[in-house]
Amino acid sequence: MSPSPIQSPSAPSTAARVVAIIPARLNSSRFPGKLLASETGKPLLQHVWERAAHCKRIQEIIIATDNELIRKTAIAFGARCVMTRADHPNGTSRICEAVANIDAEIIVNVQGDEPEIEPELISSAIRALESDAGASLSTVVSPFLPHEDPTNPNIVKCVVGLNNRALYFSRALIPSVRDLGHSRIEPRKHVGLYVYRRDFLKVFATLAPTPLEETEQLEQLRALEHGFAIAVAHGVARSHGIDTPEQYAAFVSRCKA
Repeated sequence: MSPSPIQSPSAPSTAARVVAIIPARLNSSRFPGKLLASETGKPLLQHVWERAAHCKRIQEIIIATDNELIRKTAIAFGARCVMTRADHPNGTSRICEAVANIDAEIIVNVQGDEPEIEPELISSAIRALESDAGASLSTVVSPFLPHEDPTNPNIVKCVVGLNNRALYFSRALIPSVRDLGHSRIEPRKHVGLYVYRRDFLKVFATLAPTPLEETEQLEQLRALEHGFAIAVAHGVARSHGIDTPEQYAAFVSRCKA
């Protein structure tokens, strides 16, 4: 039997301590060593760390890694770094270990390859979780930008309920519009930003992978399949993660411009 969704007696106050964790691994199949790429004069990881620091709700940012070179690099630019095991299957798993000795009620998962993430989206996700006492985590959805293709399976879509909780995530185009003349909903892209209640992270580490998660290859579906509510913030995401050398080159050009 799956654990019952975590319920909070009331939404946390704005005094809740918020800590951001940046899970950082060195290896990347499409762009090896990307977090240390430094053609801008700074490692990519430092750009992410500095960007997250613009979110005023975050009290501390911690880099979680299993790599000694990343640890030394992080310390060199002034970041706090914690070492974790090397066998974590994903960033959330690494965060679960990293927060073991960290004092915070709310944990923000900032992807290590998002150097241009909008700080206001982080703040929105934190507010969404704080305002929904029954949600265990929160995330963000955004309208598609004009140049983005909603049918692209590499861009995850999210359907949101009237209570601003996620109903489903998919690589397919959802919702499917049967009658174009009566569509009231535009597709929304999912922004890979998560905010967790600390107690939920302890539970999440024990949850078994689920059929929909493995089918779509979307980790957030594990929470939904086990019955945990995901609060959703709405915003406009103009940035995206860096997965390839070509995307990094474009980022470098923007920085130099």
